[in-house]
Amino acid sequence: MTGSNVRKRSLRRAAVVAASLLAWCSCAPAQEVPQNSGMDAPLFYQLIIGEMELSAGRAGNAYDVILDAARRHNDPALFQRAVEIALQARAGDQALVAARAWRKAVPDSVDALRFQAQILLALNKPDEVVEPVAAWLAGAPLAERAGLISALPRLLQRVPDRKQALGLLERMVSPYRDLPETRLASQVALGRMTLAAGQPDAALALARLAATEDPAAAGPALLALDLLPGTAAAEAIVTDYLARAGAEAAVRLAYVRALAVSQRYADAIAQLNLVTRDRPELPEPWLTLGALQVELKHSREAESALQRYVQLAGQPTPAAPSTTSAGDDDEADGAGAPATQARDLTQAWLLLAQAAEQRGDVKAAESWLAKVDSPQRALEVQARRGALLARQGQIKQARALIQAVPERTGDDARAKLLAEAQMLREVKHWREAAEVLKTANQRFSNDADLIYEQAMVEEKLERFAEMERLLRKVIDLKPDHPHAHNALGYSLADRNQRLPEARELIAKALSMSPGDPFITDSLAWVEFRLGNRNEALRLLRQAYQARPDTEIGAHLGEVLWVTGQRDEARQIWAQARSRDAANDVLRETLSRLKVGL
Repeated sequence: MTGSNVRKRSLRRAAVVAASLLAWCSCAPAQEVPQNSGMDAPLFYQLIIGEMELSAGRAGNAYDVILDAARRHNDPALFQRAVEIALQARAGDQALVAARAWRKAVPDSVDALRFQAQILLALNKPDEVVEPVAAWLAGAPLAERAGLISALPRLLQRVPDRKQALGLLERMVSPYRDLPETRLASQVALGRMTLAAGQPDAALALARLAATEDPAAAGPALLALDLLPGTAAAEAIVTDYLARAGAEAAVRLAYVRALAVSQRYADAIAQLNLVTRDRPELPEPWLTLGALQVELKHSREAESALQRYVQLAGQPTPAAPSTTSAGDDDEADGAGAPATQARDLTQAWLLLAQAAEQRGDVKAAESWLAKVDSPQRALEVQARRGALLARQGQIKQARALIQAVPERTGDDARAKLLAEAQMLREVKHWREAAEVLKTANQRFSNDADLIYEQAMVEEKLERFAEMERLLRKVIDLKPDHPHAHNALGYSLADRNQRLPEARELIAKALSMSPGDPFITDSLAWVEFRLGNRNEALRLLRQAYQARPDTEIGAHLGEVLWVTGQRDEARQIWAQARSRDAANDVLRETLSRLKVGL
């Protein structure tokens, strides 16, 4: 390159930088710029030099030049630029120097305080963050202070020691805990941090206090939702709030998510029905409703909800409710960008295919699958197509379809093996499923979830010793695996063996996953085997109400039958059979008890 070309390139770069500087300076926050901060020629050229140094990769030089200019002119925009240059260069100490200089030059700058607090946390100096945050809160307008307090738990997430973070928050909000305008926000913020510090009982007390302070406020209900399912008493705060007129749809949707996580699908559907009644224009609740109905094998209801979602998703997005607390920076939940809608339409088509499959309508299922044109969802599509083929007896073709899906990573290979095994399980080809899972476990050793899946197939093959060996291995690898504890306990109870051990295993599983209806069903079954029929009946009613699953219905019907409540037993069995007439547990129960429906 000639000297002339070098000069031309430098001049062009200088011109670009100058233009960008003019645009940038014109956007500086007007409310914080001192009256004497006009851009003169020396400042203009100093900024050009700083930006050229940065463009050339000399961030340290650029930082020095820009910070010097900021100090000379007390210009908030230049202080912020110096902070940003240091942060981009991962020079935290220099960023902190610039933030402190900014604050000294412009003491009432909210941005300077915010940057200083965030940088101190990033540098792992939590004890120093209280002072700038306290100044930040003190300088905030009264109308904004509650929102800032609500945002503090998010700010303190960077502190690794949660108990230390709680102590910091207590110091920050101490002046505001008893003021009418900030009392509620302080209680909720402290509740969130108390929960993060591993003190759910104290968090529950704060949630109750906040709910008493303002029963119509959403904050205490959202805090209570964070306590679920581990703290069952918190649910009353949520339901009391939702029973009030004017309750926010966002809180109800958050409650739906909590119920779904606990597999309380019937309760979740009841809440979604209220949302779709009150806000029928929102697409997302219809999608969630359809997904839950598919899970419960309510195919007609699922199709109705999902088709409504597809209809709404193509229309302009309405304002969606958000569970974001005041002061949070996250985007609102719900519908938003077109890309999100496109992704959810794919999910809707897959669910519609599954609902049609449940009805036995292969043609309709294939027509929905044909709409999916997403490489990322190729395995799901082929797995569903494989299931359709398998149900028609074309097992070899179904397996080949799944095996032909391209593998880009090891995770793809694992997912393919799981999909193939699941398809074989759906059509009760247990031996082939066991072989696939055995291959998977050889390829991906010590994968607790794969071992668990193989154990479940071994149980179907009545190879109980091997099943127990595998489940014990899962528990060794992952002691907090609730389903492994539950599966082993249920298998023992179902075979009427080692019942005290079975109860202990299931109780431990329930402590890990409180409220899980399948684990509650297992506990009921072991109580039934132990002769505690009333307790078994209580637990089974609880489980069936949360999730009216066919297998839970089979167990509930049997306990009702042997306790003389035979009309109700027949009613429960009929409901269960309408959802899944081929269920093995239901068919075995009716056959063993010689009951015809």
